Amino acid sequence: MARKRFQGRAVGTWITLGIVALAFAPLALHAVRGKAADVAGLPLDAPLPLVVPQGTTLVVGDPLTQKVLQHNGWLKDLPFKIQFAEISGGPAVTEAFQAKALDVGSAANIPPIHAVWVGIPVKIVAFRLRKDPVNFPTYVIGVAPKAKIASVADLRGKRIAYSPGQAQGAVVLQTLDDAKIPTSAVTLVDLPAGADTYIGALAANAVDAAPLGRGLQSGRYLDHYAGDGARTINHGAFRDDPGLLYVRTETLKDPAKAAAIRQYVQLWARAQQWIDEHPKEWGQLYYVHDQGLSPADADRIIRETGRRDVPRGWDGVIALQQTVVDFMAREMKHPAFDAHDIFDRRFETIAADATGPSAGPRQASIAR
Repeated sequence: MARKRFQGRAVGTWITLGIVALAFAPLALHAVRGKAADVAGLPLDAPLPLVVPQGTTLVVGDPLTQKVLQHNGWLKDLPFKIQFAEISGGPAVTEAFQAKALDVGSAANIPPIHAVWVGIPVKIVAFRLRKDPVNFPTYVIGVAPKAKIASVADLRGKRIAYSPGQAQGAVVLQTLDDAKIPTSAVTLVDLPAGADTYIGALAANAVDAAPLGRGLQSGRYLDHYAGDGARTINHGAFRDDPGLLYVRTETLKDPAKAAAIRQYVQLWARAQQWIDEHPKEWGQLYYVHDQGLSPADADRIIRETGRRDVPRGWDGVIALQQTVVDFMAREMKHPAFDAHDIFDRRFETIAADATGPSAGPRQASIAR
């Protein structure tokens, strides 16, 4: 495939490393304490402990859930301390896991796969989908103001922002595959998908196309640059909606951490449900107060997001993840592996049971 290094990658990488370094600073002591977990003896097939010992601290990078928990006061009665780190998304979580400075990370479904390929054993402990992933996709394709792109078929021969190891990178590869465009027929521009990096690259016409988060990110792009010719197009009929929590496998060998993670997964599930059931309040809390959007824009984004689904059974999501593993392994020239290996099925029903019964997705596979 044609590949090109964009100068923004170096800048983006230094920014990412700087953010991670700042986030790690208060966690140094935790990393030292975490060494005890390296030799902790809870077998990975043993029942999860129910009691969290006094003095346990869980370091979590999950900013959206953090806002819900703090807003509702759900942290005050926990028998352990949660130390939130301003870390989310694949690259930052991977850096934190490598430094052993994070217990729980939040991301899409590509980062755990990438973690395996870079030598970090991980386990997924919670999994979320959208009830209607086709009509409410997570991503769209942003088109640069000067690019002549009206549909995905027009991506042939174009420069496309690409970040291997992140969900955005998978969206690019799946979009091309869906449109039957080989990667050799485009130029993939290596650029990390952090903050508004892709918006800047599109606005500067440094790339012709880039995946953007539908709603907040795509809305910002169009608000600022639609007048110059910027637009977005749909990427094709495949699922891009998974969201999950994952941990280093060694963390689950610490009985205290395992028990605390079990309770955090329950809180995470309640937070997903609360967001769905309180859209106006969530819009004010996050999009208006935190992101600085207007109430009207917040309402629009929430409408475009759709409702979440936390399936009680994981057979479907493991099958979905296996499809993604096989696809990404082929496209990125990595060895495929059994997706069962990155799920800890002791957690399978914990999230759904915390919020009531859920039928889960009828078909948890990539639509083609």
